[in-house]
Amino acid sequence: MKVLIGTTNPSKVKRFEELLDGCDIEFCTLSDLGICTEPEETGKTPEENAVIKAKYYGSFCDFVICNDSGLYFEDLPMDDYRQPGLNIREPQGSRRLNDEEMIEYYSGLIHSLGGRVTAYYLDGIAVNNRGIISSFMENSESRKENAFYMVDTPSEKRHAGWPLDSLSLNKKDLTYFSCEGDKKYDMSEEDLVEREYRKRLIRFLKEALLQSGLPGREW
Repeated sequence: MKVLIGTTNPSKVKRFEELLDGCDIEFCTLSDLGICTEPEETGKTPEENAVIKAKYYGSFCDFVICNDSGLYFEDLPMDDYRQPGLNIREPQGSRRLNDEEMIEYYSGLIHSLGGRVTAYYLDGIAVNNRGIISSFMENSESRKENAFYMVDTPSEKRHAGWPLDSLSLNKKDLTYFSCEGDKKYDMSEEDLVEREYRKRLIRFLKEALLQSGLPGREW
């Protein structure tokens, strides 16, 4: 089975390769297929934006996985203009930032908030299985259980495509995400909350791609 990962982000590609390790899947990317266009992401949640992308890229490949993320600071009200939300790379209506510009911007923002904030991601995942769309996203309360710290002093190490790993700390041992290497993808190193979340996500992906019955929402 050939599956298009609807992104140019190498870290997102690696994530899905790890989640579906052992499945008979050949992954390809937008770059592999020479896809240079993208849909307008008008959704109000990461899940809605993932669905928009999965529908769009379904015209290029029978099987597609798309992901959209929102970043949220617990220290800020949801309607605060500084809240990253869905606009992680285009904060406060700015132009699209590259990796280093993101590190600089968020380092400054976190500094203005006292040097450390508690943050969490909301991930929306959508699968296009030959025109049938299914999607997955957990609610914010469940994701808050796996919140982490973000600080204003970046690590020197970088994850291409996920620059904010250089500002993010594991709450348990205060190590930077960017310094965890392969451990970041090792389920044996994760706490129970994250392991259970990954199990639910893997089950969704396998059912959506490999089985006839589709879980979650259908669009």
